[in-house]
Amino acid sequence: MKNTPINSEVVSRKIQESGVTQVGNASIREIKKLVDNIEKETGEKFIRMEMGVPGLPPSKYGVKAQIEALENGVAAIYPDIQGVPALKSEISQFIKNFLDVDIQPEGCIPTVGSMQGGFAAFLMLSRIYAERDTTLFIDPGFPVHKMQHKVLGLKFDTFDVYNYRGEKLREKLEEYFSKGNIHSILYSNPNNPSWICFTDKELKIIGELANKYDIVVMEDLAYFAMDFRKDYSQPGQPPFQPSVAKYTDNYILFISSSKSFSYAGERIGMMAISDELFKRKFENLKNHYATDGFGYTMVFGNIYPLSSGTSHSAQYGLLGILKAVNSGEFNFREDVMIYGEKAKVMKKMFQDNGFTIVYDKDEDEPIADGFYFTFAYPGFTGVKLLNELVYYGISAISLAITGSERLEGIRACTSLVKPEQFGDLEYRLKKFHEDHPIG
Repeated sequence: MKNTPINSEVVSRKIQESGVTQVGNASIREIKKLVDNIEKETGEKFIRMEMGVPGLPPSKYGVKAQIEALENGVAAIYPDIQGVPALKSEISQFIKNFLDVDIQPEGCIPTVGSMQGGFAAFLMLSRIYAERDTTLFIDPGFPVHKMQHKVLGLKFDTFDVYNYRGEKLREKLEEYFSKGNIHSILYSNPNNPSWICFTDKELKIIGELANKYDIVVMEDLAYFAMDFRKDYSQPGQPPFQPSVAKYTDNYILFISSSKSFSYAGERIGMMAISDELFKRKFENLKNHYATDGFGYTMVFGNIYPLSSGTSHSAQYGLLGILKAVNSGEFNFREDVMIYGEKAKVMKKMFQDNGFTIVYDKDEDEPIADGFYFTFAYPGFTGVKLLNELVYYGISAISLAITGSERLEGIRACTSLVKPEQFGDLEYRLKKFHEDHPIG
């Protein structure tokens, strides 16, 4: 039996019982269930880094506003499919305040989390051109976006951006766009799982090529303003959250309330469609929907049949948050900076024990400390490393399931790791290093 921090007999047995052949190839939820079962039997707490969930209390502004809405009876009333008018206006103001971009309220649509916004957009964009049938993912990325494509039976292509930063990105995108089959492109910024952040130079390249090839850019801002190297939290004042919206009108933004506002449980997100794209008409849409108008069809041809709108009370909760943020009463960045502080400490522990950071730079600038980081250990693939780390009470996910070509890597999420667990993390990393000497 292995002499590891977590009873190796229990770990091996639970892996076998789970039906997972290799932990490193398992999905996020499969790993969560496995670790839950190991913790329950051993009584030992893992360093939980597999789930990208907020580790903070929900915004008090949202809770208060949502309770008031429920007490006022909104639970008995169907919400408008397109969203509560006051919320749509507040989303529009939020985008102006923090991205310095103008989008009319009609294009600001509350969704059942950003994931529903993505699902609706993927379906819609696959139908705007008869001759184009493929989404391009700039990877690594959120694995569920590809799962959504598979559920919908949609084609997608991908490439890992690791070797294509800066001006190299232009040539790589041209390679794909020039084929003529790409209708849209998706990336996250900051990136899940790598925490890279596109520079303004790179966003300009994406925007220019979107204009040249008439491609819709989907920008996932799930971790809005969480690149803590700069303060993007002052309403109406630079610097602003970097966005492709500065360089093209062919865009859809997905903004989450889960991480920046710690409001994940209410499944309320924002989809913002540029004014130009919202009003645009696509002849091919009439082969699938009643009309050819992009914005109208998105709301009444996609959001409506998917969910008949979004939770009424949750919309009022988000409205309460955005009012406080837009007025400057609530500085959301101050609450979530703890993620960056923890990442700085944790990354040093890993590096002190022989681990390396995989995605480590944004062009020439060191990567930010934030919600995620990626690591590797000499002599291991990410899959094999994760298979071994569970015996040391450390759980995460392999980059292999994210579209990354850096198969030696693992994604760690800082959110659920408490500072009082740092001692355990350090001990377990040292033990792993001792048991697996380098060279």
